Amino acid sequence: MARIEAELSALGLVLPAPLQAPPGVVLPFAMVRIVGTRAIVSGHGPLNADGSLAQPLGKVGSDLSVEQGYAAAKLTALAILASLQRALGDLDRIAAWTRVFGMVNSAPGFIRQPAVINGFSELVLELFGPQVGAHARSAVGLFELPFSIPVEIEAEVEIAA
Repeated sequence: MARIEAELSALGLVLPAPLQAPPGVVLPFAMVRIVGTRAIVSGHGPLNADGSLAQPLGKVGSDLSVEQGYAAAKLTALAILASLQRALGDLDRIAAWTRVFGMVNSAPGFIRQPAVINGFSELVLELFGPQVGAHARSAVGLFELPFSIPVEIEAEVEIAA
């Protein structure tokens, strides 16, 4: 078993199936685009193990607490890892996490977006360590996100051949 897969298993975490888009929704793009030694990851949201959108949905700061947003960001990390595993064949090929852009579906006046996106960052750092897992990051609040998901995250990683 690969190192990252073993870490996930030891933590009791499971990578979800691919996103089951809501009926009538067409997603005409790749979830991961590999260009040279970079893998560019499209925006992902929190998923259940079967690929369905994880609950609760809504705005952090009114419908969800910071802790629920944090948990959604952690589920989003698992969704991104699952897409990377399908694209790369092995998560151990990730040589560096370079950039993460976190978007939080925010209630008016909510300003704790960084605390929410920490759910993503802390899992990546736990799995990959400070050398590979360290990344540049933004965490912003948006008025709406697709399907009312609480968090959407995109990323870029450097990959080894």
